Amino acid sequence: MTKTTETALMPTVPDIGASIHRLLLDGAEWLTNHYVELIIATAIGAGIFFLLGAIKRLAARYVRNNDDLIGYRKIIVTAIARTSKFFMLMVSAQLIVSFANAPASFERVMHVLFTIAIVIQVAIWLREIILGLIIRRTSQDPDQHETLENAMTLIRVLVTFVVFAIAAIMILDNLGVNVTGLIAGLGVGGIAIGLAAQGVFSDLFAALSIIFDKPFRRGETITYDDTIGTVEKIGLKSTRLRAVTGEEVIISNTNLLDKEIVNFTRLARRRTRFAIGVIYQTKPDEARRIPDILKKIVEDNDAVFIRSGFVGFGDSSINFELDFDIMSSEYEIVYEGRHRIGLAILQTFNEEGLEFAYPTQTTFTAAPNGEMILPYPEGGFGARTNKD
Repeated sequence: MTKTTETALMPTVPDIGASIHRLLLDGAEWLTNHYVELIIATAIGAGIFFLLGAIKRLAARYVRNNDDLIGYRKIIVTAIARTSKFFMLMVSAQLIVSFANAPASFERVMHVLFTIAIVIQVAIWLREIILGLIIRRTSQDPDQHETLENAMTLIRVLVTFVVFAIAAIMILDNLGVNVTGLIAGLGVGGIAIGLAAQGVFSDLFAALSIIFDKPFRRGETITYDDTIGTVEKIGLKSTRLRAVTGEEVIISNTNLLDKEIVNFTRLARRRTRFAIGVIYQTKPDEARRIPDILKKIVEDNDAVFIRSGFVGFGDSSINFELDFDIMSSEYEIVYEGRHRIGLAILQTFNEEGLEFAYPTQTTFTAAPNGEMILPYPEGGFGARTNKD
């Protein structure tokens, strides 16, 4: 193979020096032939640059003066305050190049720089808006502040990575680079990382679900399976509860959300049902008075009477039920109210001569001729003994 053939087969490498020299020549010619348009465009571009800078400073001042404000307006203003000087400079330069009939070489360079500037700036704005919406959604609940602070570090990393990865792909695509392989590589890498850290991400997203959806909050009493407890801390991986029996219960966020959770704290009232049985020797007129007696007891103890009445004949009792509500979401108040009403029922029944039933059996004994011996029939052995 000859030297000429080898030279022809070598890949063409851009001559940077020659490109810069050509760019300078084009610039000198542009300045000579279009200096009037260039001066006007430069003045307009400078005005645009300083105007964007003034808007940025006003936005930054608004954010500083309203640090405790949370709302969509602050989110937008915070994003504007994050406008970069490179973006403002490229906007002004693009305006100059477009207005002053710049050479094709200058237009190509400015197109590349302007594309990079605008994609990066949009990524910065998008990142600030996403993080602002997340903070706004969760900061309304002060009980979740600690959990949110722990989660925000990882959330910022994830949001930043995703947004700027998309921005980098868009820049490369606009520059004519084939990004198909890069996207495929990122997809495979993301799947591998997701599978490796599946448990960690599962609990993390479960924690974020608790923060955003708020099925329960710190300090609220919940129950799942056979556990009843007060939520003490919602972490990134697990939730800690203090059971009513005193022990600390720790359960992973994923496992907790897979269960049926009952939140007692959000009840405006707590309903209680008492099953009451009286003996069969209770007279019908006395049994009819029982619902009214129970209603008066409930109302005298600051509870809401719902219903009370006869529900059935038991093996050893005539059965009644009482339903009433205690108007509180705090378990201690409900517990105390139930205690007072229960003891009031006991006291009132004793005063009224109403006997509570308990499991009993009666044995009937007869003589060989069928005459009742036990229990003693009226006027039987006991009566004769009294006469004697």
